[in-house]
Amino acid sequence: MSDDPDRIIDKVLRLFSERGDSSYGGEAVTQREHALQAAHFARQSGATSALVVAALLHDIGHLLHHLPDDAPDHGVDDRHEQLGATWLSHWFGPQVSEPVRLHVAAKRYLCAAELEYSRQLSGPSLISLQLQGGPMSAEEMDMFRASSYFAGAVSLRRWDEAAKVPEMRVAAIEEYVTNMRAALTAAPATQGPT
Repeated sequence: MSDDPDRIIDKVLRLFSERGDSSYGGEAVTQREHALQAAHFARQSGATSALVVAALLHDIGHLLHHLPDDAPDHGVDDRHEQLGATWLSHWFGPQVSEPVRLHVAAKRYLCAAELEYSRQLSGPSLISLQLQGGPMSAEEMDMFRASSYFAGAVSLRRWDEAAKVPEMRVAAIEEYVTNMRAALTAAPATQGPT
């Protein structure tokens, strides 16, 4: 596959077309609905194009593996954040891939830093939290705060947690093509997977 932005965007759109209607891990929304809601909240917050794209694609790792939707219920952490970040980093810069890679760490951080955040987690999110290592230790929190992408990852995590509203009306994925193109244009060219 070439690094042509239109071909990369087509690949993203195809993934959502083929797998986006799958259940979002026990929540009352699909993968596509969850992604579009997270991107909507990012846009509403005035986020950069790169962070809007990170919000849109933060769970793309779920569309890349072939584990069942209920894998966490069976004690399996799919490591979707790493899978997604690695895949995205072939074309998008770290302004997109790093918040994606860190959004699970951000959940662990927020659960340790804010008692109220832990209380708002859904049942499926609490199950995955335990598989992902539980709330961070003080040392882990210090290391996480030192990341250049700390603020973006925390914002993304908040949008992620809010993006579980059944039948919420938001823009279609095609409305984010301009954001994806801007993020791709800003990224250094690398050879992506085929």
